Amino acid sequence: MIGRNKKTIFNYLRDKIWKKTSHSSSRNLSKAGKEVLIKSVAQAIPSYYMSTFLLPTSLGNEIHKMLNSFR
Repeated sequence: MIGRNKKTIFNYLRDKIWKKTSHSSSRNLSKAGKEVLIKSVAQAIPSYYMSTFLLPTSLGNEIHKMLNSFR
């Protein structure tokens, strides 16, 4: 059941994306490899949840900042 404070409920999305992008083997990828990782994994995870729930804008901004810092 989704309550009023959606940000705390969907924080695991942010953590999941952070784990995928901060892994040491992902830092050694080329620019093309990083782009593929972002498109295939990091953008697919929130897209699935956004098809069902309306995510808070602040959470979307945090995810966007994480992906930009990864590049």
